[in-house]
Amino acid sequence: MQKALTITPPTHPLVGAVSPPGSKSITNRALLLAGLAHGTSRLTGALRSDDTRYMAEALRAMGVEVREPDPTTFVVTGTGRLAAPPAPLFLGNAGTATRFLTAAAALVDGTVIVDGDPHMRKRPIAPLVDALRSLGVEISAETGCPPVTVTGKGRIPGRRVEIDAGLSSQYVSALLMAAAGAASSGDTGEPLEIVLAGDEIGARGYIDLTLAAMRAFGARVEQASSSVWRVWPTGYTAADFRIEPDASAATYLWAMEKLTGGRIDLGVPTAEFSQPDARAHDVIARFPHLPAVIDGSQMQDAVPTLAVLAAFNETPVRFTGIANLRVKECDRVRALSLGLSNIRAGLATEEGDDLLVASDPGLAGQILPAEIDTFADHRIAMSFALAGLKIGGIAILDPDCVGKTYPDYWDALASLGVDMTLRSA
Repeated sequence: MQKALTITPPTHPLVGAVSPPGSKSITNRALLLAGLAHGTSRLTGALRSDDTRYMAEALRAMGVEVREPDPTTFVVTGTGRLAAPPAPLFLGNAGTATRFLTAAAALVDGTVIVDGDPHMRKRPIAPLVDALRSLGVEISAETGCPPVTVTGKGRIPGRRVEIDAGLSSQYVSALLMAAAGAASSGDTGEPLEIVLAGDEIGARGYIDLTLAAMRAFGARVEQASSSVWRVWPTGYTAADFRIEPDASAATYLWAMEKLTGGRIDLGVPTAEFSQPDARAHDVIARFPHLPAVIDGSQMQDAVPTLAVLAAFNETPVRFTGIANLRVKECDRVRALSLGLSNIRAGLATEEGDDLLVASDPGLAGQILPAEIDTFADHRIAMSFALAGLKIGGIAILDPDCVGKTYPDYWDALASLGVDMTLRSA
């Protein structure tokens, strides 16, 4: 039986302190790098969620010791090599873990099968597979999506590769991290040159997160130009690494402040976020006078937050540069359009890959019963909770899906005085 969580709009501004969880993007990068490193690394401020659990379990299956001494710490001990796992790696719908481990599997001496749940099996990985194959890696993905079978030789054979990152910057990050982990007696010491095919790249700022994490674990990597990176096969050295709070999670809290006239202390200044979604803060600050056009290409995970916020804006908002949202955990453009239009017919429409939100500040205070299909997507669930702060009758289906990246999300709302009712739908 499916669950539904109905939110009662608060009659007071939301005021309090909420600490966002650690960054999912940085946690999964750090877990992989620590797993590839020689020695013991301590990762603090980390996210413990479905996505990071899948990464940790996969590393354990590949011979890495991963301990969890407290809810925000991983202690990772590696040998500098990954072993072939005894069974396929099941990674749920964790895109970062799936893409990153597909490239890292080339460093294994043996066969690795990378697989996921039915949602992950619809998410494209062909550009990464094609790039690895061009480097001489034995790899196959019959559907262009997981499962992927990689037969590694313990190293990456080639020295130059072109990668199409139009669908996801994670393909580039996966190659970058694997390239530096390729140290072995057979390496020439020459760098691997990674070249972007074309100018399009989804959320380029995440490449900067990857480079920073790699350098923290001892990698030698340089960005020769905006579309060329060189990575030396140095291997990685264990390190103590602090993970910053999740900027994507922070966007919901920033939006709650604006919608309710409240004040929520996140415990971290906005300027200290290095993640791309942090740029959404300045956009949210303009509510209820959001820009007429918002380019979401470089803050993709913030778009659901902004789209639901836009429903209460003074004027309509068009979201552009969001085609990549169609290949996330679900088709987020469609999910946002359906959810908003379920609240009020015509509130959102799709025009090609753009999303147009009609906007109506008069929605606030109304009772408009609507069940929001989250499509098992954590960001759809968390963003539509914002609508429930202003409109009566909003019910979030499958609320437990927030466990993918923010298991304590509903507890955070309750701590701010938001009443919710859970029932079977």
